[in-house]
Amino acid sequence: MTSPVTLLLVGLAVAGIAFLFAWWRSATTGGHPHRFPTPLQLGLGAVTLFFDTLGIGNFATCTAAFRTLKMVRDEFIPGTLNVGSAVPQSLEAFVFLAAIAVDPLTVLLLVAAGAVGSFLGGRIVAGLPRRYIQIGMGVALLVGAALMFMTNMRWIPGGGTAIGLSGAWLVAAVALNFVFGALCALGIGNYAPSLIAFSLLGMDPRAAFPIMAGSAAYMQALSGIAFVRHGRYDGQAALGLTLGGVPGVLVAAYLVKTLPLVAIRWLVVVAVLYASVSLLRSALAKVRAAGPQSNRR
Repeated sequence: MTSPVTLLLVGLAVAGIAFLFAWWRSATTGGHPHRFPTPLQLGLGAVTLFFDTLGIGNFATCTAAFRTLKMVRDEFIPGTLNVGSAVPQSLEAFVFLAAIAVDPLTVLLLVAAGAVGSFLGGRIVAGLPRRYIQIGMGVALLVGAALMFMTNMRWIPGGGTAIGLSGAWLVAAVALNFVFGALCALGIGNYAPSLIAFSLLGMDPRAAFPIMAGSAAYMQALSGIAFVRHGRYDGQAALGLTLGGVPGVLVAAYLVKTLPLVAIRWLVVVAVLYASVSLLRSALAKVRAAGPQSNRR
């Protein structure tokens, strides 16, 4: 009988091949030629995807760099991020699914829930006020980081070494990963909330990496196909993220596999704090910019 992990890897390979074929057609026959990326674009891909593999998502940092350096037009940023990160993200998923022990049923159900959430749930959350969700998620992640910090200091019991979940905890995790997938439609990455939620549910934080990487890989490969078909991306910057990101992912994945559990738990705190502050800063910046119209979406 084929294992759930094998099914996930085969499905991811199919999605990846479909994405690469669509990208190749866009670049060669779709009237969207690509130039070779600059050293800066390659470096940006290497650095941001390195930290992405460690749990510090690359979307926020890349967006800031694209805007500051005027590297990518604003309307092309979402597509560039998804197209450029799809291959390195798939590599992350393959490495983590093959190298890190995780319960097969748990990873299958959670990755499937995240993929479905990004497709169906995104349509629901897209109608909600973005900044309120950012504030809510930012505060929730701050609370989660505080709980993880107290757990690491052994002030309260918590965390765990489990490689899977069962019963009510598994149902809760599936529901949460569906929501995390849906929130990706608003540009809120799934890494930080996944790390904190699954760790607090009793899982070894390392076991969360195959789940969140697998979920993100499916999301980005499928959304990347849509972006390249419509030409809504910057080919040169996307190629820079891909070519620079692959070695960045390989180096960081080795660190995740070899770091002791205590170090991984502290890495979770840092990653979640970073994501929380980024969300709250983005939300507050939009409130200030909106001024009297801040109550509108």
